[in-house]
Amino acid sequence: MNTRLNPPMKLAIQSLLAHGPVDAAAIDKFLKTHSFPLIEGRNATFVYRGPGDQVNLRHWVFGLGSSQPFTRVGNTDFWYHTLELPPQSRVEYKLEVILGGVGTWIRDPLNPNLAHDPFGANSVAHGQGYKTPGWTEHDPEARPGTMVETQLENTPLGTQRVSIYLPARFRESRRYPLLIVHDGGDYMRYAALKTVLDNLIHRLEVAPLVAAVTHPGDRIGEYPNNPSHAAFIAEHLLPFMESRYPLYAAPAARCLMGASFGGVASLSTAWRYPGTFGRLLLQSGSFAFTDIGESKRGPVFARVVEFVNAFRENPGKPSDKVYLSCGTYESLIYENRSLVPLLQSTGMEVKYEEARDGHNWENWRDRLRSGLSWLFPGPLWMVYE
Repeated sequence: MNTRLNPPMKLAIQSLLAHGPVDAAAIDKFLKTHSFPLIEGRNATFVYRGPGDQVNLRHWVFGLGSSQPFTRVGNTDFWYHTLELPPQSRVEYKLEVILGGVGTWIRDPLNPNLAHDPFGANSVAHGQGYKTPGWTEHDPEARPGTMVETQLENTPLGTQRVSIYLPARFRESRRYPLLIVHDGGDYMRYAALKTVLDNLIHRLEVAPLVAAVTHPGDRIGEYPNNPSHAAFIAEHLLPFMESRYPLYAAPAARCLMGASFGGVASLSTAWRYPGTFGRLLLQSGSFAFTDIGESKRGPVFARVVEFVNAFRENPGKPSDKVYLSCGTYESLIYENRSLVPLLQSTGMEVKYEEARDGHNWENWRDRLRSGLSWLFPGPLWMVYE
């Protein structure tokens, strides 16, 4: 048996540089024969061609320096940087081009892969083996659900807009579980929630359900354990939905869902109304806490820390089943990991998943199949699992 380690892979950029001075023709050929970022095993090579005094890779991978300098090739306008990118990774990034002392953040001109969020769009690098899940994309064979718009008046948060998803083949004679989605408009726009629901219900992986999609006015003020927000959900939205639509009136058929601060809102609402919501879907929850001293996350998190500290002291049993997910490239990974044994200690059934991704909508999108099919399994899983 040969026990010697395999020699390190020679990267394409190294081969380019190994042939002596690199001229414009060699750069042109290199750009035409590769797609970028160039993924070779665990390595991703980012390149930029254009004027600049300095070029940096700006990314959102917690644990790495957020600014990674490119190397200029000779006196050319060609720059590169190679970064370790483990298999199945998904990383959002921009390029910072500094010229004349002015830095400008741009999307990677050589990379067509983009991810959108409320602040615009980022370029996306896919590690070896990552593929956008097919169930997140439009399936012409999946019958689409319908959306209904309504408003709830005189709630503790004033007038609240709610978008309601009704599954394909919706019937008044049937009964459905209820999914209440925090930041629902963003889930629809940036995480393809309607398409995902249409596809997973069509594929019999998720039970047909009704979803109440909320649109917060001031999520930073409303979401961190705000009694007015919790009352809006439990005392206004839930009764409205159960009076208007044929829903199962049982905790096991009610799920609160949210990401980031929306995860905090979901958990804190269930905590304030124990025995009401039997399912929780929490994605990258901003569950900041302190064991001693003050939080380093700033004043925006003050009420979050107050809530999570109180929850850790006295969790009760806010729900029965909890799906929890987080990206390993997030700064919140420690808080989410530490929450798992606490939730389990209450007697709740917990499913926890991590992915090589960051704090972003497509990470949350990619976990929806796992979370929803576990909380509300369709006929496929009911038969084969």
